[in-house]
Amino acid sequence: MSFFSAPMTEARLEKLKALAPGVLFALLVAVAANFLSEHYGGPAMLFALLLGMAFHFMAREPRSAAGIDFSSRTLLRLGVGLLGARITFEQIGALGFEPIALVLISVVATIGFGVVMARLFGRHWTFGLLTGSAVAICGASAALAISAVLPERPEREKDTLFTVIAVTGLSTIAMIAYPILFTALGFSDRVIGVMIGATIHDVAQVVGAGYAVSNEAGDTATFVKLLRVALLPLVVIAIMLFARRGEGGAKVSLPSFVLLFAALVVVNSLGLVPAALAAFLSEVSRWLLITAIAALGVKTALKEMFALGAGHIKVVVSITLFLVLLAVALSLVM
Repeated sequence: MSFFSAPMTEARLEKLKALAPGVLFALLVAVAANFLSEHYGGPAMLFALLLGMAFHFMAREPRSAAGIDFSSRTLLRLGVGLLGARITFEQIGALGFEPIALVLISVVATIGFGVVMARLFGRHWTFGLLTGSAVAICGASAALAISAVLPERPEREKDTLFTVIAVTGLSTIAMIAYPILFTALGFSDRVIGVMIGATIHDVAQVVGAGYAVSNEAGDTATFVKLLRVALLPLVVIAIMLFARRGEGGAKVSLPSFVLLFAALVVVNSLGLVPAALAAFLSEVSRWLLITAIAALGVKTALKEMFALGAGHIKVVVSITLFLVLLAVALSLVM
């Protein structure tokens, strides 16, 4: 994010020229993905990933490599930071105590379960932390934010991309299956909304599933989902502290995108952000994230993704099933 705050010197201008081809290409892929999403249905982020993978050769092209790398890192973090424009404390407080308690318990337990499952299936603990957080909080956006603060590993980007693809695909399945399941269990529309908001990974699928049941279920699902999103900076901070616990007296500083996220939540809650500006920032965030995921897709070879093995799939699916079963159990006792 320091790139955007630095003065525009001749050197910065040259760097901007070097980044432009790759950034513009990633943006072009994002535009194509958004077009497909709007006209044919399906998550724009998933389309961006798949289209990006089809152009993997661009990651090795000298003229575009730097811009693609910039898009997958810096634009990603800026997009995550701007997510804070969607949330206010009033929205969180309007949920009442029980949904908040359900979400807090589910998030902590699901992340812990993810780490356990990763070790059980022979995967690195950071993969479990990444997938557990993505399932527990807000899908692809959480995966990208958590990945940015995990320790450097050769497999980190591949793990991140796999997680984005997996949680997006599972969210789409859940959008269809969960309303049927929760209705069959005899839940009221309000409880169905809480369950959908607490268990489906991505925001778009939460909205789709909730309003497919009723307006009450849709409104409730959206608020509960926003509560999960609001926990993102706290989880990022906790993961940073946990991941660096072995570094002795090393200073832990918050990434600027986390500070931006938290600041936007505060000023938005105080009513200092006009509704039109909040909507604009939310849309900018969406485009930045789609562009970043397109760039991540470009950097990934399908052959490398398939080489990750069935263990990765088992981890994500088991965490997803754990979250929905836990949420159902908690709803029955609360």
